[in-house]
Amino acid sequence: MDGRIFGLDIQLGFDVILQAIAVFIMFALLSYLLFEPARKMLEERRKKIAGQLDQAAADQEDAARLKAEYDEKLKNVEKEADEILAQARKKALKREEDIVAEAKEEAARIIAGANREVELQKAKVKDQMKQEMIQVAVLMAGKIIESQIDAKEQTALVDQTLQEMGDKTWLQE
Repeated sequence: MDGRIFGLDIQLGFDVILQAIAVFIMFALLSYLLFEPARKMLEERRKKIAGQLDQAAADQEDAARLKAEYDEKLKNVEKEADEILAQARKKALKREEDIVAEAKEEAARIIAGANREVELQKAKVKDQMKQEMIQVAVLMAGKIIESQIDAKEQTALVDQTLQEMGDKTWLQE
């Protein structure tokens, strides 16, 4: 040995170059076998996460749009409810007016019927009073005639009175 601690010679240079080539080949082979699948897996994961983020953003936009539509519909629902209540009130008032009108018509029919009945009763009472007055007059006339005339004169007087009265007396009010 030359007395050197570290001996640089051609063999060492050749070994270093050979080891460097082996390390490079090993690095390339491991890179191809291990790093490339890992890179592909990481790339796929990155794409998947990016897709999920895009989907989440789209879903968030849809949710915001749906919320805006929902808020608008809530405002419209209140307006629609007010319109429905207003229509119901109008219908109720119309129905009330119809019922009142029908009740008035029915009352007018009842009153008219009652008035006709009253008139019929008045006419009937007048007829009954006339008949009673005629009966009383006949009785009184009969008693007066009995005391003053005989049966033959009485019969002639009754016949004459009946002919004079005729149908007009019975038809008068």
